[in-house]
Amino acid sequence: MSVSVEIPTALRRFTDGQAKLDSSAATLNDLFAELESRFPGIARHLRDESGQIRPFLNIYVNDEDIRFLGGEAYKFQEGDKVLLVPSIAGGRA
Repeated sequence: MSVSVEIPTALRRFTDGQAKLDSSAATLNDLFAELESRFPGIARHLRDESGQIRPFLNIYVNDEDIRFLGGEAYKFQEGDKVLLVPSIAGGRA
């Protein structure tokens, strides 16, 4: 099984600039473990100290928020497209 993972610009500095990769992960936990294995240090940008998905990280599967698909329990399907979207804030008034 293969899923496509899109890495947004804000996280590419942790993936050696890779914007897209293929994964054989069956679940989100598997995907995060694979990302950490391939790109040591990225995990702290995906999960907090207690192992929870960071609140500023949105995860979409085929344009649907993974929270509405069962969250971390969702099992990826062949051809799923996963998008990691960190919330970005800032600027000046």
